[in-house]
Amino acid sequence: MGRVPASPVAALGFFLLLAAAVTIPGAAAAGNFTCTVSGRCEAIAGYAPLTPTTLSAVKTLFGVKSIRSLLAANSQPPSTPPSSPVPNGTVVRVPFPCRCSGGRGLSDGRRPLYTVRKDDGLDAIARNSFSGLLTSQEIAAANNIPDPNVILVGQVLWIPLPCSCDDVDGLPTVHYAHKVARGSSVEGIATEFGTTPERLMRVNGIQDPRSLQAEAILDVPLRACNSSIERTAEDGWLRVPNGSYALTANNCVQCSCSSTPSWVLQCDPARGVANSTECPAVKCGGGSDLFLGTTTTTTSGDGCGTTCSYAGYARNGTILTALTRPQTCSGGGSSSSSSSSPAGLAAWRWRWVGLGFLSLLIFC
Repeated sequence: MGRVPASPVAALGFFLLLAAAVTIPGAAAAGNFTCTVSGRCEAIAGYAPLTPTTLSAVKTLFGVKSIRSLLAANSQPPSTPPSSPVPNGTVVRVPFPCRCSGGRGLSDGRRPLYTVRKDDGLDAIARNSFSGLLTSQEIAAANNIPDPNVILVGQVLWIPLPCSCDDVDGLPTVHYAHKVARGSSVEGIATEFGTTPERLMRVNGIQDPRSLQAEAILDVPLRACNSSIERTAEDGWLRVPNGSYALTANNCVQCSCSSTPSWVLQCDPARGVANSTECPAVKCGGGSDLFLGTTTTTTSGDGCGTTCSYAGYARNGTILTALTRPQTCSGGGSSSSSSSSPAGLAAWRWRWVGLGFLSLLIFC
């Protein structure tokens, strides 16, 4: 085993919010991220690169499942090319799977993974490659490294990003790891991300807003839309925060979240993605002839029509639906569920055909 001295490593990024330089050194340790329930969800980290890069490089660095997932988290069009330039000094929202266990949340599936290069050090990896979203000590602990100053070239490290799957104040929430910039305030951060100072302080255990430190990693609770997705569905963990979208059901369904008018997830057939022409035409059952995402009109114009809503997908590729009405209307909520033909998902379906029948039994 050889000693590898720390040195700067090229970092990667994207094109959204400008990140101000910090002047007050603060601990990046994410001790404020806690989970009161065990389970899986999707979380987001705010990654700020030090040098220019490309969208494809960001995907590779963080092990993001697909370019589309990265684009969706940042509300960018699905047609954005992977080679799009990513300026330095910006913040990109990077989605990653989170697993909560034992009161703590960390990136699931042992992702991202980082391969040690010549002249790397854990501190440089933490601060430069991953923009200070965690500390060298946290990387060392996650990888059972007894001496943080001694790592091997070619060694593969798990980067344990902080996260949580908890609802906040009874509302569906996506937790966002945010690095505090110089001159920030609790009130300013809360306003930027559409939450309240009180909620932000409570989630992070902050007693005095004046104690906020630059470079600290805050758990910012992003309000997500309510949905009709079954908890037992393959994508039952899916939560979409306000102002963004997500692709699901093998990229056949696009779900968008907007605070207006009623924080309800709107899911429609996906358009403009590679396999969208192979996706089935999804209808609701229960005597309805509605297609996914469409709503019946009412003569009164009260907005209380019935909607064919997305309810998840099974392991055999079947897309599930539910007939819903707004909660504020008489008989509001989910009234029935059905499944669509999995046409166009055959290759994926047959890999899971044995378990698919069990999933169908659960949902029917």
